[in-house]
Amino acid sequence: MAESWASSPEARARMKSNKSRDTKPEMALRSAVHARGLRYRVSAKPLAGVRRTADLVFPRAKVAVFLDGCFWHGCPTHHTVATANARFWADKVETNRNRDRDTDGKLAEAGWVSVRIWEHEDAAEAARRVEDVVRARM
Repeated sequence: MAESWASSPEARARMKSNKSRDTKPEMALRSAVHARGLRYRVSAKPLAGVRRTADLVFPRAKVAVFLDGCFWHGCPTHHTVATANARFWADKVETNRNRDRDTDGKLAEAGWVSVRIWEHEDAAEAARRVEDVVRARM
């Protein structure tokens, strides 16, 4: 059996318990966007054949919304550096950032717009930004 990436069994259990969707920030954003009268797909792949999932997708407007976690995507304001297994986590965050840029590029090439929101952003303000982009593209 391969060695675990986790620094301890407890760390592994904590990381495995993290939800990939329906988090509190995501639910707040979805509620705020819905309250603005917009309808969307949840946790959908905007592009066929590309293994990338957006948190909110507006297919007609070709807008994909990503709610990025401060730790996982390296928020310039709130990202904290891991003390245990530091090299692994630094590489992981850098890989995530590179994939985010690649995803945005692939979407742009296909005529889509990516909206990136940090998990710490105010949901009502983020929903206004999403609405502005979606309505401008309709």
